[in-house]
Amino acid sequence: MKAVRIMEPENLRIVEEEKPHIDEKNNVLVQVKASGLCGSDAGIYHGTNAAATYPRIIGHEIVGEVVECGPTAKKVKVGDRVIIDQVTNCGHCYACRHGRPNVCQNLQVRGVHIDGGYREFIAVPDEHCYILPEGLRYVDAVLIEPTTIAVQACSRAEIKEDDEVLINGQGALGARMLSIVKLYHPKKIIVSDIFDEKLQEALENGADIAINPMKENFAEKLKEVTTDGYGPTVSIDCACTKDSLGTLIGVTGNAGRVITMGFTTSPTEVTNFGITSKELDIRGSRLQNRKFQEVIDLVKEGKVDLDHKISHVCDFREAQSAFDFNDTHDPSIRKIVFTMEGEPYKVRPDKD
Repeated sequence: MKAVRIMEPENLRIVEEEKPHIDEKNNVLVQVKASGLCGSDAGIYHGTNAAATYPRIIGHEIVGEVVECGPTAKKVKVGDRVIIDQVTNCGHCYACRHGRPNVCQNLQVRGVHIDGGYREFIAVPDEHCYILPEGLRYVDAVLIEPTTIAVQACSRAEIKEDDEVLINGQGALGARMLSIVKLYHPKKIIVSDIFDEKLQEALENGADIAINPMKENFAEKLKEVTTDGYGPTVSIDCACTKDSLGTLIGVTGNAGRVITMGFTTSPTEVTNFGITSKELDIRGSRLQNRKFQEVIDLVKEGKVDLDHKISHVCDFREAQSAFDFNDTHDPSIRKIVFTMEGEPYKVRPDKD
C-alpha cells in the first residue's frame, strides 16, 4: 500500500508500505477514505511540533470503511463507516486514573508518536472506532475530529451564560470552536483573525463581534465591546502563534480563563503579574477526552453542521503540493482534506 511518510523535517515521501494485518490488539482493519491536514501535521512536516517523532506516517483525522474484523471485535462490523480515535493511553498512570487519558504519561497519538492515517489501510482496536452519521460524506466527516478538540477546550473553559468569550483565530479549528461555543449560549462571542473573509464568515455563523488586530488596536477594541470595558472572561487561543498566549493574558478580564492549545516551543513573554494580579486560570487543552460520540450525537441532532465546510480536497499522493499550498496561508484555505482513492489531482476547491 502507499503512504505519506515524513522522514525528517521538510522531507516528505510517498512510500510503499506493507499492508497492515489485524491481530489480537488491533482487531479491525480500516480502508482509509479521507484524512485531514491539521496545523499539527504542518508542524510535524516543518519540524516545529515538539511532540513528534520521525520517521512518521502522519495524519490523525482518519475516516474510512471497516474491511476486516477479528473474532474479538464487537463494536463494529465489516462495511461500517467509521472515524478513528487518535489517542492511545496506558490506563494506569495518574492522568488515566483521574479520567484524563488524553494527557496520559505514556500517551501515543496516531500520526504523531505512532503511524497515522495518510495511508490506504490502518489496523486499530475496535474500541477506537466510532460509526459515522448516515449521509455524512467522508471528506466532511474528517471535521468530527477537530470538533472534538473544540468540545474538549470548551469543557476546560467551563463556559457559563454570563461569559463573554473571545476566540482568537478563525481557521479550521477556530471555526469549529465557534460552532461549539455557540451551544453554551454565552453572553457574547468575539472572534479575531487577520483575514477579513474569515471574520465575515464567523459573523454569518453566529459570532457577535469580529476584530482584525492588524487594522484595530486589539486591547482597546476589546475594552470597547465588552461589558463595562471588562475584557473577555474566557479567551480561547485557536491561532497559537508565538505571542498569542501573552496577548490573551493581557486582554482577559479579572478571574477569567485562558485556554491554550498551541505546541510552539518558541519563548514568549509572560509575567507573573499579568496572571496573578487578575487571578487568571491558564488552562491547557490537549487533543480530546473521549469526545467522539458526543460530537457524532451533536451532528445527528442537527446541533453541529459539518456539511461542505471543506475548502480544498487533494489526492494523498499529491501531499507535497497540498503542504506547499498550505504554507502560502492563502485566505481561501479553511480545511484541506486528503482522499485515498481515485486518480491524483491537484489541490482544488471542493465543489462536490
